[in-house]
Amino acid sequence: MSDSQTVSAAVAKLYDTYPFPPEPLLDEPPPGYNWRWNWVAAYNFCTGQKPQKQNVRILDAGCGSGVGTEYLVHLNPQAQVVGIDLSAGTLAVAKERCQRSGADRVEFHHLSIYDVAQVLGEFDLINCVGVLHHLPDPIRGIQALAPKLAPGGLMHIFVYAELGRWEIQLMQKAIALLQGDRRGDYKDGVQVGRQIFAALPENNRLVKREKERWSLENQKDECFADMYVHPQEVDYNIETLFELIDASGLEFLGFSNPRQWQLERLLGKAPDLVERAEGLSDREKYRLIELLDPESVTHYEFFLARPPLPKADWSQDAALLAAIPERSPCMDGWPSQCLFNYDYQITNLSAAEFEFIQACDANASQQRTVQEILAELTLKVDQVRSLVDQQLILLTPGQSIAQS
Repeated sequence: MSDSQTVSAAVAKLYDTYPFPPEPLLDEPPPGYNWRWNWVAAYNFCTGQKPQKQNVRILDAGCGSGVGTEYLVHLNPQAQVVGIDLSAGTLAVAKERCQRSGADRVEFHHLSIYDVAQVLGEFDLINCVGVLHHLPDPIRGIQALAPKLAPGGLMHIFVYAELGRWEIQLMQKAIALLQGDRRGDYKDGVQVGRQIFAALPENNRLVKREKERWSLENQKDECFADMYVHPQEVDYNIETLFELIDASGLEFLGFSNPRQWQLERLLGKAPDLVERAEGLSDREKYRLIELLDPESVTHYEFFLARPPLPKADWSQDAALLAAIPERSPCMDGWPSQCLFNYDYQITNLSAAEFEFIQACDANASQQRTVQEILAELTLKVDQVRSLVDQQLILLTPGQSIAQS
């Protein structure tokens, strides 16, 4: 057995022992949404416009216990979904989860990401969350996935960051040392790790970080094992992350948590430093942010694409006024002037904004343009543009604009 096969077997054994994620199985669709798993919302985030089709194919690459897979089915009612995973035990949980909640437009395959070519066809959306960093060769993994992405398709990836996981790395190494030749006995590893945390002084840095950030979820042995006794983990920094991205041959569209990557939130009190940073490349700016705020960068989540991917520009009033608006599908608390937006951030709407979104809500059947709706309201064009920027409404280019 090769080193790669040995590692893969160890990873499969971990998840056979502790299926992950350990969310409960429900006899109904899962609550809420993750907009990154909603094709319409994700496409709009990446391109600024609503996709032309919704009968898409979606791949959940490394689907685990099917938590994301289930959402992908329920949030995309016209999509066909495929889930693959290395662990037979975890895959069994995924199948039961989707069966119980009525997520019936999904098929599962017991496959490594390295063998994804065995799945027929291409996909419009590939979801690969928390997987590549557990592969023996992540670059080989992303290069296996890239050919499965259709032209104009999106891939969403989540991998670990080294700076924000420093204490986790130390605890992983400590547990491994104490396990000795019992390493690979994951239940023993969980027991050893819990004993360490219980024994360490309260002001110990590892204990404080665990209590501040992870202890609530780590009450579950599945989560504790995934974090502290995993047999394979690659943690990235901005420089090594972009080596992975560049190896894919795909286009980097940006991080899906963009507020994290705004330099102004860190250096806004020093405009001269922000001005200096303007001379840096985007990658250098990202590196500067993680160096200045290492504790908050525990992971990277981002979108890649296979060109051509048309992107909308709503800076010109004529294009915006000719567009057909709809309310975002990812919004909690609607109808109300105070609601949670696509990213579960509280948003307060003015009376005029609320009226406009109400009109957009009814627009799926009416297909009125922004200009036609504004003719009945007091909202200004720039205020509509603000709703677009906040991902509260989605736009389809007007016919004359789309054909130009």
